[in-house]
Amino acid sequence: LHYSHHFVPEYNNPNLICGLFPTLFPLGIGGFEDKRRKVPVSFERHAKHFFCLRDRKFRYHYYFIFVVFNILQRRKAHLNVHLTASSKKFSSVAQSFSSLTAADLNSLSKRLKEEKSTSPLNAKEKLGYRLLKEVNTVAAKIPGSQAMKVHTRNEIRSFFGYFGLPQLYFTFNPSAVHSPIFQVMYGDTSIDLNDLYPKIVPKHQQAYRLARDPVAGAEFFEFSFQCAFRYLLGWNFDKGHSTDRGGVLGKIRAFHGNTE
Repeated sequence: LHYSHHFVPEYNNPNLICGLFPTLFPLGIGGFEDKRRKVPVSFERHAKHFFCLRDRKFRYHYYFIFVVFNILQRRKAHLNVHLTASSKKFSSVAQSFSSLTAADLNSLSKRLKEEKSTSPLNAKEKLGYRLLKEVNTVAAKIPGSQAMKVHTRNEIRSFFGYFGLPQLYFTFNPSAVHSPIFQVMYGDTSIDLNDLYPKIVPKHQQAYRLARDPVAGAEFFEFSFQCAFRYLLGWNFDKGHSTDRGGVLGKIRAFHGNTE
């Protein structure tokens, strides 16, 4: 077998994931973004479907979840990243961009990667280097990006301005490793949640299960969060406001939460 010098297309390629994971797709069918489907299914929705199947081989695979997440992050970067510049320099920046080619930017990126000095740069490369200082990259819709953090911070400020400062701050950190509920969500049918102190597997086995099935860990966190706010604090998620009875702190007007 000889490798090709051409990149494999990432978009609209139903054979990409099937080829990467033949053990998950032994028949070579069921890939993402297959145009033969009568009802189009997005990449993200299709991935969620695989993680919700009764057959948990997609959850237990060591690399599948990381590859899928990486592709989703790359796509969000492709679709949501844009460039900004000051209004005073916008015209000159636009002209500079139009005069540069992909080869010029590629050459500059290689020099910067090798950490060479800027003195041997040619005129085009110097122009590209100057643009790096005058142009900002904005990626407000990409989870985990610095721009997303700034957006969330501004959202919190607006939240405080409308509702006022919160009366209570707390950190919610349920431990999936030591929870019998997570063990049941993992698939352990031997645990009886009606017992006051249900018997669970040893600690090293608990940690192993969480590492093996991170999707169940995420589901446990969401389940714990929903239960705490619904039954302890009296929040109605369906209607988006506090219940008539309220919770242990009375009726909640609003709340703002972030996950790390």
